[in-house]
Amino acid sequence: MAAALAVLGRAAALVSGAQRGCGVGGSAEKGLSRGISSDECPKRPLTAYFRFLKENHSAFRQKNPEVTNMELIKKIADAWKELPTSQKQVYEESRKTDWQRYKEQLAAYKARLTPAQAAALQEERRKRLAKRRSFRAKRELTVLGKPKRPRSGFNIFVSENFQESEGISPVAKLKQLFDTWRKLSSSQKQPYLQLAEDDKVRYVNEMKSWEAKMIELGREDLIRSRTQMPKTKTAETAKKAETAKASSHENKAKLKLKKSK
Repeated sequence: MAAALAVLGRAAALVSGAQRGCGVGGSAEKGLSRGISSDECPKRPLTAYFRFLKENHSAFRQKNPEVTNMELIKKIADAWKELPTSQKQVYEESRKTDWQRYKEQLAAYKARLTPAQAAALQEERRKRLAKRRSFRAKRELTVLGKPKRPRSGFNIFVSENFQESEGISPVAKLKQLFDTWRKLSSSQKQPYLQLAEDDKVRYVNEMKSWEAKMIELGREDLIRSRTQMPKTKTAETAKKAETAKASSHENKAKLKLKKSK
């Protein structure tokens, strides 16, 4: 499943016209733009399979207009598997020719960079790889069925009222809901806060089961350390916290009243 998602993502970028180059953007691109453009960086050549995919995507889409992107990519992948070795070799030879040209162009491009530009390029590549690793890790956890983190009372309030809220954009809706949440009384917030507490219990129980399953699969690397595990509040501790919170609100109200006088 994870491999299929990766192929789908790369295929979607490919058919939309995107192709990997030096991967420079943001602050690094600003640095490179002084004297040399990052657009001049040669694009990495496609593999034999992705050449076949790009060449045949439109034809497969015309023959299968009703299928999803995932299903379409699978059909193209199956066609590639059944392709005779002699026909695959044609795509592979094209890749080799383009790869040799790419190496020469990349060397020439890097030779034109100043030390500062080269450092900026290297830093951008490091960030890009770190982002990619983070994305793959999150995707793996999703595939392995890791439980979703518990929602806060405000999150639950938003999910229940988002569609009916006023605002022409999602950001405007969230702002309106945030303002409404702040104006709610403690008794009005209580149902949402209680649901949030219930969700915490759900998360703790599901994580215990999930981590036990990961241990069985030999994935102890995914288990949280004890310092990461949430601390459960006792009834007495929770009561003290609520009392302290109420006292704080009362003191703030008295201070405001005193200032108004």
